[in-house]
Amino acid sequence: MKRTAGSIAVEIAKGTFRPHTALSNIALAYYQNDANYFARTIFPICPVRMSSDNYYVFDKEDLLRDGWQRKPAYGKVDPAVLSEHTETYACQVDQMIMGIDQIRQTDLTRRMGPATIDPKQQRAKAISAQANIHQDAMFAKKYFHEGVWGNEMTGVDSTSLSDGQFIKFSNGNSDPVDFINQKSTEMEEATGRRPNRLALGVNVYNALKKHPAILERVKYGGTTANPASVNANVLSQLFEVERLSVQRSIMNKADFGEEAKMSYIGDPNAFLLAYATNSPSIEEPSAGYIFTWDMLGNGNILPILNYLGENGTHSEFIEGLMAADMKKTADDLAMFFKDAV
Repeated sequence: MKRTAGSIAVEIAKGTFRPHTALSNIALAYYQNDANYFARTIFPICPVRMSSDNYYVFDKEDLLRDGWQRKPAYGKVDPAVLSEHTETYACQVDQMIMGIDQIRQTDLTRRMGPATIDPKQQRAKAISAQANIHQDAMFAKKYFHEGVWGNEMTGVDSTSLSDGQFIKFSNGNSDPVDFINQKSTEMEEATGRRPNRLALGVNVYNALKKHPAILERVKYGGTTANPASVNANVLSQLFEVERLSVQRSIMNKADFGEEAKMSYIGDPNAFLLAYATNSPSIEEPSAGYIFTWDMLGNGNILPILNYLGENGTHSEFIEGLMAADMKKTADDLAMFFKDAV
């Protein structure tokens, strides 16, 4: 029903008029697209019952050796050895708390503003979004930088290479498909596992999309109406990996009150080639795992709770908790490449 000056006057007299001081159909909130977050796309999540514990490691050298021997007449061969040892994980609890001023909220509630101004809903969503940022930052720190993996190479512009170097993908003389296939074959020969994960920094992904060696391979798959194009799916097929992830998430790396320092969380000029399982396994290795602990014992790895502040403060708080350990579990199942462009 269309409001008039008379109808508004009647609402005021009845005490039912609620002035709107903000639009109810839009708000500006810089939440990132969930598809941008990458931590959980590379290594599997392993839920654990204890905050820290051991897991078994069976030595590759014994598992991949031919232990069969010719049986001597009237005798027997020596027993084959299968060595094992244990490694440990330790999940540390991280916390985020946001406050609500109940006095200010009374005013906002009576104005019947947009749903997004609901403080509990707003802060719970902010905590969840920043949990994704926190996970990606942990992933970048644990897995996606130099000095983490034993197999590491550096990109250079020169075609005259020394040990540990490769031609940058921004150089037209490089052949990314042949290079990654070569490195995948090396890992397969050394471990029995061919890499099935490829995590690309944004600049690496952009360089690959316009690389002449890649465009040459896909150009005949297009038509005038639907020209050939290079995307993540095309690249995953060319590189023969099950999962290709582009590390697009960003974060503000400045402290509160400082000028914003927006940047990609993962190194945009690097990439990681790895083998990982889709889920926790006792019969397959994985380059890394994300161990997650439900610290409250209810199966929820990201509990979000609400509680009142001290008497007289007229405040309440929204709290988020998470406990994880991102651990390198098989160093020989990953290769890190920095300065790829």
